[in-house]
Formats: sequence, structure tokens, C-alpha cells
Amino acid sequence: MPGNGLWRTKSIEQSIADTDEPDTRLRKDLTAWDLTVFGVAVVIGAGIFTLTASTAGNLAGPSVSLAFVLAAVACALAALCYAEFASTVPVAGSAYTFSYATFGEFMAWIIGWDLVLEFAVGAAAVAKGWSVYLQTVLAHVGLEVKTTSAVGGVDVDWGSLLLVGVLTVLLALGTKLSSRVSAVITAVKVAVVLLVIVLGIGYIKAANYTPYIPPAQSGGTTATGLEQSLFSLLTGFEGSTYGVLGLLAAASLVFFAFIGFDVVATTAEETRDPQRAVPRGILGSLAIVTVLYVAVSLVITGMLPYDQLKTQPDGTRATLATAFSANGVDWAATVISVGALAGLTTVVMVLMLGQSRVLFAMSRDGLLPRGLARTGERGTPVRITVIIGVLVAFAAGFFPAGKLEEMVNVGTLFAFILVSAGVLVLRKTRPDLPRGFRVPWVPVVPVLAILACLWLMLNLTALTWVRFLVWMALGVVVYFAYSRRHSLLGRKGTTATPVVKHDEIP
Repeated sequence: MPGNGLWRTKSIEQSIADTDEPDTRLRKDLTAWDLTVFGVAVVIGAGIFTLTASTAGNLAGPSVSLAFVLAAVACALAALCYAEFASTVPVAGSAYTFSYATFGEFMAWIIGWDLVLEFAVGAAAVAKGWSVYLQTVLAHVGLEVKTTSAVGGVDVDWGSLLLVGVLTVLLALGTKLSSRVSAVITAVKVAVVLLVIVLGIGYIKAANYTPYIPPAQSGGTTATGLEQSLFSLLTGFEGSTYGVLGLLAAASLVFFAFIGFDVVATTAEETRDPQRAVPRGILGSLAIVTVLYVAVSLVITGMLPYDQLKTQPDGTRATLATAFSANGVDWAATVISVGALAGLTTVVMVLMLGQSRVLFAMSRDGLLPRGLARTGERGTPVRITVIIGVLVAFAAGFFPAGKLEEMVNVGTLFAFILVSAGVLVLRKTRPDLPRGFRVPWVPVVPVLAILACLWLMLNLTALTWVRFLVWMALGVVVYFAYSRRHSLLGRKGTTATPVVKHDEIP
């Protein structure tokens, strides 16, 4: 129903109409294939080369493959909700735009502010990881070059600066060009993953799969205070290594290897046939990466007994290279490093793309300076892209990633919950809207998605929650200090739920 003040909503019709404004119009160049490539590009990063082995050794044993399946199911529940929303509201901004239409302006601002954690902070953290892999790859070819140098007493990560600078220029030149470059690099990293799978099959020993779910061992975590999970802090439950509980803990951990598919929804406005292409891009990319993840996990646990994949006392984590080295295939470490480098390149690029589209939507609505939403001759928000490039480069080049990765996780899950709840709200308030894709078994699927995300959020550390709440509090201050007074919706004194005949809906 119509809202006022904090809860004023922006209608679907108005959101779609805004996409035709000449000064802020995005070029519609993308196809379902482009979106699928973006999805695979952002989801498959270094995690597939490192997370699989260590999770098997520390938590799940051979059942890590089942953990990936469980995580994929949980992720698919949220993906279905994203697909319906994006096909109904084919507008830049993803969860921000969806929330504006359902929960009102204040919640839309909160989720937009929250998405900065997922996209911008995530891009900075991944860029630092890229720099580390660049140093490793250079060492493999005989170049002992450090990608971090001390300048005036300050450590500068020039590897991260180089990557972010190149990607910023690429994104400013056009989304279609970015898609083509992403497709080439994604093909390289998928080829490396397939090589790992095919090569590793020859070293699989069936005995390594037994027991598939190892017997539970108590004392799965030694973390205390705010460093322990919120669930442990609230209940006093310490968890376990291996067993069914270890499997569930592993599913919570590897879930984050799937994060990023929601970036596809941010490009809906630039898609030629969003009602069909966006759902296909989201669900297609999720299906592809699930198959690859499960295949890699089966190979890695078949090549080496799971107890040899445990993290060492000095903190050294097992990777895919660990299993290959144990089987005498040392050259695979070089191939894996190249694959990880390619993987992280596209992750950073697509995260920056997603962030620019969210801030573009917020600027077009007046919650951020309107001038930022202007698009150049190539139909891209150049100003926002450059600003994001500078901020990400600064964060990646001069600050350690630290615990920022967990903040990315909590921000993403919060967005998943709001989108899933938004499907229920919009089905109730606007049943007349034409939907290119409909979530099956409503309300069961959205409710299950919400519960799955809440469970995963509880498994994050309490310190992550504290940082998240501080970031959200800062967002509230910014909203009341600037955004509320400059909101276009507020200035017009309009609401977003006018009476519109069904045949008048765009």
C-alpha cells in the first residue's frame, strides 16, 4: 500500500519508466549467454582451488562433495527469488531496487548500503588475493618479484592497484566489451578446472572415500569470545569436526564459494530480453559452478586421504596443489596458480560492475548525488565507475583485507533474506504484475531461503556481526543527513503504488 516518509515505495512502473531517461539510460547489449558468463566469472574464484581441500581435511572428509550439494540447494532457493524479481523489475540495482518497490525507501537505502560490503569491499579483498597469486605465478616463471613495496614507510600493494586500474578502464569503455573480456578469461579458468578434474581422475583411489562421513570428533572449534560463531556464543555449543554436524558446518562454509551470482541481477537493465535472459543467466551459472565444485571435491578427496588435507599447526592450508604434489605431479601447482589468477581477475571485474550498477540506481533516485548517474556516449555510468575504481584501488592497495571477507558474507546473506521476503510481499501487493519467471511452491521456497540464510548468518563470528551493525549504523546516519532530503520520490511527494490498469503496465 502507499507509504510516506521512511516507508514510501517506488512503483515498478516508475522504476521501469526511469530507465528511459536520456541522460541516465544504459545500453541494452547483454544476452542470456553474457549473463551466464558473468555469473560463472564471479562465482568461480580462488576458492575452488583452496577451499575444497581444507574443508575436506578440517570438517567434512570425503563428504565435502555432499556439503557442496547442500550449499548449492540453499543458494538455489535464493537464486529462484532473485530470478523472479529480476524478470519482473528489469532495472539496475538488484536487491536495492527490489526493496524500494516492496519495503520502502529506508530499507532500500539500507540494502544498498549493505551491498557496498558485498561488492566494493569484496572487490578490494579479492584484488589483494589476486596480487598474491600474481607473485606466485611470476615466481613459477623465474621472476622473484614482490607485488607489495614499501613507499615512504607505507606498504603499497602495486599488484592490486594495477589490476583495479585496468579493470576500471575496461568497465568504463562498455559492458559488452567487459563481457567479451570476461568470457575469454572465464574460459581459461574453466579450462584449468577441467584439466584438474581430468588429470586427477587417474590418481583416485576408491579406498579414500571410506568412510564417506568420518566419525565425529568433539572440539571442532577453539575460538572464544567474539571470535566464535554467533550461534556458539548464544548457545554455548562448540560444534564438532566430521560427522553430520561437521558436514553441516562444511556446508555453511562452502556456501560462500557460490556468492556472487546475484551480480547478474544488477545487469537486468542492460539486457535485451531480461524476462527470459536474467533467470537463465542466474540459474544457468549456478548449475554450471555446482557441477564443477562437486567434481573437484570428488577428485581431491579421491586423490588423497582426508586426514592428509588438514590445516597444519603452522597454519598452512591444504590446496588442490597439495593433492597433486603428494601424487608426484608438482607442475600442477603452476597450472592451479594460473587458474586462480584468471579466476580472481573476473571476480574483481564483475564485483566492480555490480557495485557501479547499484550506486547508479541509488544516484538516479536521488539518494546519492544525481550527477553520478549520468551515462556517457557508450551507455555506461563512467563517473561512478571511476569513483568505485579509485575507492577499491585505495582499499586494496593500502589496507590489509583482514576480516573484511566475513563482512562480505554477512552483507550478502542479509540481501538474500530481503529479496526472498520481497517475493512474498510483491506476490501479495501486486499479483497483477507480469512475471517472466515465477518462483515455484510459494511461500515454501522463499521461506526456506530465508531460514537457510539465517542459519548461515548465525555461523558467522560475533565480531563480524558487531562490525556489520557498526557499518549499518553509519549508513543510517548518511541516510538522514543527506539521502532522505534529496530523494526524488520525497521531493515529488509521490508514492509508488498508483492505480494502473493491467494493460498499461510496460
